[in-house]
Amino acid sequence: MKQPSVKALKTLTKGVKGAADAALNKGNGVFRLLPNWVPRSFLQPGKRLKLAPEDLYALGLDRGGIDERWFASTTEADNAGRLPDEGLSYIVFEDKRFLLRDAVAELGDLVVGKRIWKKYGRWPVFSKFFDNMGPICHHIHQNDKFAKLVGQDGKPESYYFPVQLNAVGNNFPYTFFGLTPDTTKEQVRECIRNWNKGDNGILDHSQAYRLQPGTGWYVQPGILHAPGSLVTFEPQWGSDVFGMYQSLLEGRAVPRSLLVKDMPKEKWNDIDFIVDTLDWKANVDPDFHKHHFLEPKLCSGSEEEGYVDYWTNYGKTAGKQPFTGKRLTVMPGAKVTIKDNGAYGLICVQGEGSINGQRMYSPSLIHFYDITSDEFYVTHDAAKSGVVFENTSATEVLEVLRYFGPEVNPNAPVLPE
Repeated sequence: MKQPSVKALKTLTKGVKGAADAALNKGNGVFRLLPNWVPRSFLQPGKRLKLAPEDLYALGLDRGGIDERWFASTTEADNAGRLPDEGLSYIVFEDKRFLLRDAVAELGDLVVGKRIWKKYGRWPVFSKFFDNMGPICHHIHQNDKFAKLVGQDGKPESYYFPVQLNAVGNNFPYTFFGLTPDTTKEQVRECIRNWNKGDNGILDHSQAYRLQPGTGWYVQPGILHAPGSLVTFEPQWGSDVFGMYQSLLEGRAVPRSLLVKDMPKEKWNDIDFIVDTLDWKANVDPDFHKHHFLEPKLCSGSEEEGYVDYWTNYGKTAGKQPFTGKRLTVMPGAKVTIKDNGAYGLICVQGEGSINGQRMYSPSLIHFYDITSDEFYVTHDAAKSGVVFENTSATEVLEVLRYFGPEVNPNAPVLPE
């Protein structure tokens, strides 16, 4: 049977409200989403996102290889030469598709919940898989104070390394975090001054941690990090703001423009400003591992009950919870109802079954234009009422990762202070 193609769908820009209402009614409060592929021109794809090898450069060699898949995103990817809808997730319903962002705008609190709608007027978070052959260069995401200088939001983020997608670790399954406790600001200033001399030496002042599948990390804005080569599930704030602080990555030059792209133009050569953008205290924290490493913690369930639900992503920035993440495992043949505090995006990483009556399964191979049944968005009321997950396999578990919006889960674990 020929796989259904996105090319056959009609794209709606008008009449979204009616289509979204119909999709919610038929899906019992759950939207089915299309795969949302994003390339990065400065990175090499790790080839573990199940995207067909011939489609890794589907947007063109000049745009770079596809190394990311974004989930339930209403945030645009900040890529040079980007497509108008790059980074934005589509809902698929019957023979139509329309943006999740447009559905949120039309239906408001019915989709994201009253509190989030009143405070943000949008779905303010998203998650992604990123998958690279090697590491990403040492960089930060600005906090609200610095991001607002260029009209953007600050960006906390969090990592979880799914076991199902990390059978191999690729070239560098280690992540550099922060700076060594004895690092001085003058040493970092010198690294910035030496940008065009080759390797500016920023990693000489950092330390790497071996990445463990099934665990994760929490990273506040302003913390230098050079993510390693494990496939990463990454809940984050809905912003694509960043600054690269490493001039050479695996022998490839990193343009200085990527250091200052989200800084005011008048500050591009202000080295003091560039260094002050860092959260210095957090970067040189001698107990960095203690304050940022995430171990899964049981939320609810047991094998006898047919499911186990673990916290995978948790933590706070400036005393506030920007997002959380969970890993739900449904045992073979089980059918369970899971209640949550608010809306969430979901990706199925193993097995087959259904979600509120809609078929759900994790495919082995995906072509760029394929319509899959592995990604969904669960609206606020549906999550509160309870979502029915059924595992239709007699032998294999059904496993899904889901992420939630700000302050949705006050009962989530906290990191040591």
